[in-house]
Amino acid sequence: MPFVLAGICGLAFGAADQYLGSRIELGIWASSVSGLSAPWLVLPFLAGWTQARRSAAMAAGLIAVLAALAGYFTMTVSPVEGVPVARFATAFAALARSNVLWVVGGLLTAPIYGLLGRRWRLERWWTSAALVAGCVCLEPLVRWALGRASPPDGVWLAEIAAGVGIACSFALARRRRPARP
Repeated sequence: MPFVLAGICGLAFGAADQYLGSRIELGIWASSVSGLSAPWLVLPFLAGWTQARRSAAMAAGLIAVLAALAGYFTMTVSPVEGVPVARFATAFAALARSNVLWVVGGLLTAPIYGLLGRRWRLERWWTSAALVAGCVCLEPLVRWALGRASPPDGVWLAEIAAGVGIACSFALARRRRPARP
C-alpha cells in the first residue's frame, strides 16, 4: 500500500507541477515555481521517510519520482494542454526522449533521497537534513551563479526562506528521539 500511495502522490505532484507552469495567466511566478528542482528531491525524501527498510525506502523514492515524471509528461501532452488524444503516445515518447537527462537524473537521485528520508526518520541522520534543506536553500544561488535564475526574485527568496524553515524544523526535530521501525 505505501508504494501505491507513493505512486499516487508522485503522479499528482508531477501533474500539478506541469499544470501550474502552464498557467501563464497567473503570472511569471507560476512558471518559476514550476521550474524549481528542489521539490523533485523532497518528494522521494518524503516517500522514503515512510519506509522502515532501506530497499523499500529506495523503491518508494523511485516510484514517487517515476510517477511524478509520468504525471508531468502526461499532463504536458494531454488535451488539457491542447494536444489531441490521437497524438498522445507519440508526443509522450518524444517528450520523454527530449528530457532524457532529467529522467536519468531522477532515476539516480530518487533512490538516494528515498534512503535519506528513511535515515532521517529512523536515525535523525544529520546528513539527510543537510542535503534536503541544502537543496532547497541553495538552488536559487546555484541557478543565479549559472545565469539560469528566472524572474521574479520573490520566488527565489521564498525558496531560500523555505529551505531555512526546513533546516530549522530538522534542527528542532533532531533533538527528539527518532521513530522506531
